[in-house]
Amino acid sequence: MEEVKKQGMESLFVPYEIALALKELGFDEPCFGYYNGQGNHIGEEGKMNSNCNKLGMHGAYCTVPLYQQAFRWFREKYKLQAEILWRGDMECFCYKTGKFKYGSHDFSKDDYKTYEEAELACLTKLIEIVKNKI
Repeated sequence: MEEVKKQGMESLFVPYEIALALKELGFDEPCFGYYNGQGNHIGEEGKMNSNCNKLGMHGAYCTVPLYQQAFRWFREKYKLQAEILWRGDMECFCYKTGKFKYGSHDFSKDDYKTYEEAELACLTKLIEIVKNKI
């Protein structure tokens, strides 16, 4: 997995590929910005945009949710919870995902150097879980 490089406010928003995958799963909530068809983040701070479900000259436009908004959506719509964990013994991060049920969590097979890498991998796993159930 490529290293996650984010700075400032951009670090709060999911990447373009994740935003498109969420849109395919039915994510349709107001967001603070959107990606244009070239994957560039566009939006005005403080203004909410409804989901952009259209194709532009260079591809699909879609809203860009915050990470916390995407995780909340999985909790509310699919009853899937997720948690990023620090593994002090290994000095790395991992994640766990599962239903709201005791003992139903799966831990990531990989370890991650940064919280952000684990967070991105976790969202990717949640998308995979839902796609496999649809």
